[in-house]
This record gives sequence, C-alpha cells and structure tokens, in this order.
Amino acid sequence: QVQLVESGGGLVQAGGSLRLSCAASGRTFSSYAMGWFRQAPGKEREYVAGISWSTLNTYYADSVKGRFTISRDNTKNTVYLQMNSLKPEDTAVYYCARGRIATIHTTFDYWGQGTQVTVSS
Repeated sequence: QVQLVESGGGLVQAGGSLRLSCAASGRTFSSYAMGWFRQAPGKEREYVAGISWSTLNTYYADSVKGRFTISRDNTKNTVYLQMNSLKPEDTAVYYCARGRIATIHTTFDYWGQGTQVTVSS
C-alpha cells in the first residue's frame, strides 16, 4: 500500500503561516506527480496545488495562488506546502496525494491521512 504521511498542521491566526510536509517511500514518490488537497467542513474535497515529477512545474487553485507554494525534494521523498497569509477560509483537513498529471485532480489515486489546519479569525 502507498504510504503518505502529512505533518505540520495546527492552529494559526489569520495572516499567519504554516508549512506542511508529506513523507513518502521512494518507490511511491519516483515518477509521480504530487499534490495537496483539502476538505473543509460541509464541502467537497478541493484541489489546492500540484507539482510534476521531473520538471517540477507547479500549479495552484485560484483561491491560494500567490499565498501557497508547493515544492518537493526527490532526494528526501518529501513534498511541502508553504502556506502564507492564511485566511479563515483555508481551514480544512489537508491531504497530500499521488497522481499522474499534476493539473488533473482525477489522476490522483492515493491520499495520506490528512493534517488539520485551523485558521482563527
């Protein structure tokens, strides 16, 4: 089974920052795009950001563009999500995921357990 483990979530005030990490095995990580999704209370899962495997191209949802940065370190089998200027609307459980195409959410097939991000007003 694919193993993805998120960390770094927590409670932060509006305007603050958090950095999420997702650790994966080398066999899982290599050759796959990686992404971050989130699910807020009462809402469907939302695509947040994606990053390709070899070229490291990045993609963002309009709601987070300019505030969030996705990156990956293939030598450490880790993907990151740096979240700045956080808003209460960013409150959600954040999941890292593995996919084939970084820009197409339907190609993501495995998700981690998730980490809670709560942004207070």
